[in-house]
Amino acid sequence: MVQITPSNLMRTLVAWMVGLAISCASAVTALGAPQAELTVYAAASLKNVADDIGKAYSAATGQPVQLVYGASSTLARQIENGAKADVFISADVDWMDALAQQHLLRPGSRHNIASNHLALIAPKDQALTLRLTPGVHLAQVLGTGKLALAAPDVPAGRYAKAALTQLGLWDQVADHVVYGQNVRAALLYVSRGEARLGVVYDTDALVEPNVSLVALFPEDSHPPIIYPAAVLQASTDPSAARFVAYLQGQEAQRTFAKYGFKRPL
Repeated sequence: MVQITPSNLMRTLVAWMVGLAISCASAVTALGAPQAELTVYAAASLKNVADDIGKAYSAATGQPVQLVYGASSTLARQIENGAKADVFISADVDWMDALAQQHLLRPGSRHNIASNHLALIAPKDQALTLRLTPGVHLAQVLGTGKLALAAPDVPAGRYAKAALTQLGLWDQVADHVVYGQNVRAALLYVSRGEARLGVVYDTDALVEPNVSLVALFPEDSHPPIIYPAAVLQASTDPSAARFVAYLQGQEAQRTFAKYGFKRPL
């Protein structure tokens, strides 16, 4: 007969606690440790759609996604200067090309995920209709008002100037231009009534209730608006490629379509 003493009881309790700790550790190992946060740098025009896609991806995989928005030019320069990110989504191919030329993208990870249209907008309470054809008197519509554009080095700003130049309108409106840091800043100028007109993406106009769509620019008036995504070479997260693949999948593409984006060209 085993005699139960305080020392025996203590040894039994310690052994039980050690066994429980090992069992818990084994269970955690089996389930997998919590996944590290995935950092995605994305063009400002993707704010609404990427928020939804990021949430859906996290729900499906259990991995949290941190989305950092800004002008593609600003984000690309930050990446050039060593910013820690896993994935970059640009609003044009040029800034992605710039990173590729510096070998900052993981080879084979770049894919076009969406495309867009360029739009002329006005404040909601100053709605108008206009045909964007060569020689249209846009300056008369502006009067003494301002034309809001994204900054010249930002994709939306370059698309806007290219379209206005191709239609023979740039010289009419150049003195009226006010620049925003990115396309969403230009959208804000118009939504607040601080600019009579603005040039943004069609998708920006769709998500802002205080602006109205005046017209879409002819697609041949500017370079194609393409959004490429790529894994950054400096990323140590093996799931970064999975996120880029998710962006190309049916669920994410349905979300892009919901917000007015088109399939990649």
